[in-house]
Amino acid sequence: MDDFNYQSGALNAEDVPLAKIADAVGTPFYCYSQATIERQFRIFADALTGLDATVCFAVKANSNLAVLRTLAKLGAGADVVSGGELTRALAAGMPADKIVFSGVGKTDAEIEQALVAGIRSINAESEPELAAINRVAKRLGKTAIVTLRINPDVDAHTHAKITTGLNENKFGIEWTAAHRVIADARDLGNVRIVGLAVHIGSQITEYEPFREAFIRVRDLVAMLRADGVAITHLDLGGGLGVPYDGEDIPPPAEYGQIVRETVGDLGCRLAFEPGRLIVGNAGVLVTRVIYVKDGATRRFAIVDAAMNDLLRPALYDAKHEIVPVSATNEAPELVDVVGPVCETGDTFATQLALAPVKAGDLLAIRTAGAYGSVMSSTYNSRDLVPEVLVRGADFAVVRKRIGLQTFLDHEQFPDWMDR
Repeated sequence: MDDFNYQSGALNAEDVPLAKIADAVGTPFYCYSQATIERQFRIFADALTGLDATVCFAVKANSNLAVLRTLAKLGAGADVVSGGELTRALAAGMPADKIVFSGVGKTDAEIEQALVAGIRSINAESEPELAAINRVAKRLGKTAIVTLRINPDVDAHTHAKITTGLNENKFGIEWTAAHRVIADARDLGNVRIVGLAVHIGSQITEYEPFREAFIRVRDLVAMLRADGVAITHLDLGGGLGVPYDGEDIPPPAEYGQIVRETVGDLGCRLAFEPGRLIVGNAGVLVTRVIYVKDGATRRFAIVDAAMNDLLRPALYDAKHEIVPVSATNEAPELVDVVGPVCETGDTFATQLALAPVKAGDLLAIRTAGAYGSVMSSTYNSRDLVPEVLVRGADFAVVRKRIGLQTFLDHEQFPDWMDR
């Protein structure tokens, strides 16, 4: 469910026609619905009612400051995977004690940033990282609060590039080694391991893999406690999927019930890291048709958005619903929706049944609020497109279009070229 609906034949974001925004800011642009973000957060938070739970939004899904501020006002914390994301979360008003720092390659500078900020915990993913955290904490005269990310070797049944919980993946410490790693960490004077973290993947559309992973975590907690290790915190990750192309997704309430049944009675403080579930269907990418081209075997609608604006179709073979901004009753025809970048992979849809389009028509690529703008680039020296937030009948540009001159201003010729 989202708040992008047709009103009098025009696709609106809440009560604002997308065509009106296009006239104001140009195309392409991202548009986010604040109402959808707020509703999706509450649906997930409500699924955890009765649990000692903190919802730490996965900033990597959408790091726009206005989006983060919206979530902060609802009580959300943040799951960050870089120093830059930590800076953004704090700038948006997310409390440090609701921020967890994940990721396999934290630098000393990032570890120091997290410790100085006083975040809730660092999710350590390897023994070398534990040593680095201890070294930095000792230099700062601090004790680092750490949760140990384990790899449960559970297949999330999702795309190979977003699976994170198999023993062949780079994430976490193999779960059977947790005993030894925690025992060895007792010699680290500036690290205190308080819990376990687990994250098995992204865009997971069936919940049984979560049950399997959480049972493995539960068993590990019981064994560690039997050995005298005080486990008081669990970070259960995120990964819940959204319907991109008419998929049937079970409700978050079912996920919450699995949490209760598996780890709900352990007496642990729980952290969750939803991202896509909160913002995925809260955003669209609006683009304008440049040309309609008839090829030898198919028709192409060439649009002004490209793979540098929305990478998911090229990177993951992702399928996003694409709809006209102005509704029509004309019979659909098959068309490939493609961008202008010089790559065959710059394709948003192939053989899509779409009402006939012509140059100048607007299209909306739906469910683009997660892993859209955050993964964009300036490939082909293209602009970074604006982001717009809508609330009711109001809209505001929350990131301006960043044009080529900005990037040229950061480049320079070496001295010898002027000799």
